[in-house]
Amino acid sequence: MKIRKLLATILILSAAATVLAADKVIRKQNNGTFVVNTSTIAKDVRGYNGQTPLEIHIKDDRIVKIIILSNNETRNYFERVKKNLMSKWIGMKVNKVLSTDIDAVTGATYTSDAVTENMKRALEYYKKNAK
Repeated sequence: MKIRKLLATILILSAAATVLAADKVIRKQNNGTFVVNTSTIAKDVRGYNGQTPLEIHIKDDRIVKIIILSNNETRNYFERVKKNLMSKWIGMKVNKVLSTDIDAVTGATYTSDAVTENMKRALEYYKKNAK
């Protein structure tokens, strides 16, 4: 009987941990801005030197801010991607970003492709989970 109770407790704690982990992907700030973190939903997406996680801030269905999270990409290349790719997304509506084909930044193809995939996954997650 004690083993059943222990297993039931473990199952309940496991379910609670899953719910808490999901909260790390998207959160809603007091001002109505949704923040999507791609660290877990795009952990398989790789730039030239590994993961390129982002934190995307969305308010009124528009991208308002993109924060580059810790990564191992070459800073110069990431700065080019930030300037020539990410800055174009600021102010755009979610559906517009998802429906626009984005060209990679010359000389930083791996990084820009990874950033683009992170953005796509974040916006798709937002559309399914923002409440």
